[in-house]
Amino acid sequence: MSIPSHLSSYLDQRGASYEICAHEHSRTSAETARSAHVPQKQLAKSVILEDETGCVMAVIPADKTVMVGELARMLGRKELRLADESRIAMLFADCDLGAVPPVGMAWGIETIVDDELEANDVVYMEGGDHERLLRMSREQFHALMSSQQHGRFCRAPMH
Repeated sequence: MSIPSHLSSYLDQRGASYEICAHEHSRTSAETARSAHVPQKQLAKSVILEDETGCVMAVIPADKTVMVGELARMLGRKELRLADESRIAMLFADCDLGAVPPVGMAWGIETIVDDELEANDVVYMEGGDHERLLRMSREQFHALMSSQQHGRFCRAPMH
């Protein structure tokens, strides 16, 4: 199986270079990082939020959670909440649930990137299924995300 055509054509159109890294089937981003031997902070995770205006994709390191209030304030959207799985499955019909690549732009979805990801030399991202990651240099990731909004809106999860 290859990566979703939405993603591959978007990356190809922008001349992005990346490697596809196969890993054992995983269900969560923490599991993905472990099975792919990747630090969680280098794994870009997508979080889909919605309000009456529509959906937005927040891209954060896999070891963090979105501060929804902070993100809503940055975007000027008061009612932002996590999107439900059926909505996500509909939007990303060509991806496995829970393996949505953090490149919302490829599906026409507003995307905002947490600055913390740009601190990594290498960024990994879900490839649309539970067995593949894309590996990209910081420069490639930065170029890919340069037209998207950036900010600081993630934090370590509370335990």
